[in-house]
Amino acid sequence: MPVRRESVAALVPLVALAAGVFHAPGPLPAAAGTKAEPVFKTDGVAFLKKHCLACHSGEKAKADLALDKYADDAALLADRKTWSRVLDTLKTGEMPPPQKPQPTDAERAAFARVVSDVFEKHDRTAKPDPGRVTMRRLNRNEYNNTVRDLVGIDFNPAEDFPSDDVGHGFDNIGDVLTLPPVLLERYLAAAETIMARAITPVPPPITSRWQGAWFTEPAGPKVPTRDDWRIVTVGTGDGITTGPVHTPVQVPDRGNGDFTLRTKVYAETTGKKPVKIAFLVCCDKNAPGVATDEDVKALSGAAVNALRPFKIVEVVEVKHRTAKEAQDTRVKLGPTPGLHRIAVALVKPDAGEPEPTLYMQFMSLDGPHDSRPNTHKKLLACDPKKPIAERSREVLERFATRAYRRPVTKDELDRLLKLAERQLAKPDQAGAGGGEAPGKWEAAVQFAMTAVLVSPKFLFRVELDDRPDSAEPHAIDEFQLASRMSYFIWATMPDEELFALAAKKQLTPHIEAQVKRMLRDPKASALVDNFVMQWLQLQPLKNATPDPKTFPQFNEQLRAAMFTETRLFFTEIVREDRKILDVLDADFTYLNAPLARHYGLAHGPKAPRFHNDEEFVRVSLAGTNRGGVLTQASVLTVTSNPGRTSPVKRGRYVLEQLMGTPPPPPPPNVPELEKDGKAVNAGTLRQQMEAHRQNPACANCHAKMDGLGFGLENFDALGGFRTKDGAAPIDSSGELPGNITFTGPAELKAVLLNKKDLFARCLAEKLMTYALGRGLEFYDRRTVDTITTALAKNDYKFSALVTEIVKSDPFRKRRGKGQ
Repeated sequence: MPVRRESVAALVPLVALAAGVFHAPGPLPAAAGTKAEPVFKTDGVAFLKKHCLACHSGEKAKADLALDKYADDAALLADRKTWSRVLDTLKTGEMPPPQKPQPTDAERAAFARVVSDVFEKHDRTAKPDPGRVTMRRLNRNEYNNTVRDLVGIDFNPAEDFPSDDVGHGFDNIGDVLTLPPVLLERYLAAAETIMARAITPVPPPITSRWQGAWFTEPAGPKVPTRDDWRIVTVGTGDGITTGPVHTPVQVPDRGNGDFTLRTKVYAETTGKKPVKIAFLVCCDKNAPGVATDEDVKALSGAAVNALRPFKIVEVVEVKHRTAKEAQDTRVKLGPTPGLHRIAVALVKPDAGEPEPTLYMQFMSLDGPHDSRPNTHKKLLACDPKKPIAERSREVLERFATRAYRRPVTKDELDRLLKLAERQLAKPDQAGAGGGEAPGKWEAAVQFAMTAVLVSPKFLFRVELDDRPDSAEPHAIDEFQLASRMSYFIWATMPDEELFALAAKKQLTPHIEAQVKRMLRDPKASALVDNFVMQWLQLQPLKNATPDPKTFPQFNEQLRAAMFTETRLFFTEIVREDRKILDVLDADFTYLNAPLARHYGLAHGPKAPRFHNDEEFVRVSLAGTNRGGVLTQASVLTVTSNPGRTSPVKRGRYVLEQLMGTPPPPPPPNVPELEKDGKAVNAGTLRQQMEAHRQNPACANCHAKMDGLGFGLENFDALGGFRTKDGAAPIDSSGELPGNITFTGPAELKAVLLNKKDLFARCLAEKLMTYALGRGLEFYDRRTVDTITTALAKNDYKFSALVTEIVKSDPFRKRRGKGQ
């Protein structure tokens, strides 16, 4: 749960908050003229006697809630959960019951302040408590990413896993990441699939990419042929007749392997000198051996320059003169970065020599000759001359250390080695026992690695305490810190640099530099995809169904564009280390053509230019009515109803997700604005809302929420800008407690920016919850205060927020014994 602000500002009816719509944590000052600060032992107990103890005292207390035992501060501090519930019911007006005499707003505020002060004073002076450590299971995203970085297999092995439960707004909370039996079955199946893809004990056949010469390029309706041979000549013809002849190929790992180029050709000539052809491969321009201008001049063919950059693999003589005697011609090709096309060109004859004619039957690229995947070679890398036992130990120690995110212990490694030995000792298919039959060692190690992938030490982030008897909070070890950092920022296992620093016990001294490095890494996109999208509660957009009659323009392309805009916007905030205040108001966003049209920004002299509908470009919003997440279609759509906007949803969204000041839940038996999709009352939405607020039970909360929501009323339920609601003009004015007035989204954002410390605190709480994998408690309040203060001093930079969380005690330490 979020940090509880146990102050009167969060505990009394909102109508009493004359200081303004937003409130900072902490006790309110005593009213002018008061003689002394009220204390719970006298003033608080007096309130309980007057309004509560008639029902809530003794052995037969209603709801099993006896409040007469709370006579001093110590009693309150020993039972914070109960008092959190008491104050929540007081805040919502549920207690005292309607038939009982009601305390005045001033009495409620005074009592809430008394209780709040008890917790406030204690929290500010209490012994630091970094919180408890939960052994967290990897969620689906973390599992996929960890498998990718550990094994090198980039697919979705967790696709059929059960969905992860959500707690405190996120799916990485340790307390809700349970382990149902079906998930155990899926883990085993996934581990077997992963290792079957990663290691191939029996190498697969070498791939042959064969293409008949009739179907090679350059292509056209009049490709010159004889029987099943394609004819290539030297002369002034076009590329179809003069070549070079070429065909595209798809190779693994960008051509980093050994291949064989093959063709079958013969040549006709009346000259005495041999006919020569050149084998070419199109590749990266920076690949070693790329042909120079001088090299290219020696080749024949009108299409030769269009193939560049290419590499001349080898020039060979064509000795055969008839189809009957023609044989395969082969050349070897080493690793060639960017290999994507193969070609054969005639070499220009010497001056005075007649022009030859070449006949080609096919082209082929065979390989790579080592057909095992790169994952196989990487995972099993070792000296093949070593004995089997030494090879197994080297390979499994390396793999298990990375999988467990810490050095593997001797006992753990010995158990894995025994698994491999037993597998190796089994008779092979031919019936022979033991020995090193081809692929048998690989299969044995593969089996042991599969066991690693179903070990709790891989599936859970286990943080064993090396000082379990310590009474004081103490630091987690460097490997645990590396894992906390990597799963926080990257949602995956640590990389080699983090492992290396942890092994040398140098991660803590370099923690700030590592945070900045990690945020610059492309893997930091996981922070956007996993944290931001959950914080902003955009998951409902996946299943949003706006009314097709009201919004016929909505389609899957527009839905995807809404997601992408928000994702790219936050990616820039992270990558460029911008201020977090850009979340509230920024002068840029990312749009594609459909979203630009939806926003009304597709025309005019400053309109963005797109090459196609899928391309997203950075767009300046200067001089427009947009900027920040509250004007993005993704947020505006999920905070609306299918057929209309919802000022209540939008106002509540601002309070909960951006300001961290959620309103209380609505009282029971309050009528809704809509029933079966139709308005209960006639009139504009604002008129319906005003009628709704006439109910005293609704007025307090709606005074705070509705004004915020109406400030965004110019944006319809799909995020499009409008000036009318039907025939009536839009009234986007809002008024908040404290006589704060504004009109439209620009002035609303100015109001929010004026409360930037509240937003910074809210974001710090949300991100800290995600980073720790647990809800924040009262003892985390001091840390949140420290982070928020440091963030302001560092110009609200995003990297400063992440760094302060990583440096905090709850992130770097664990509880002492008995805390």
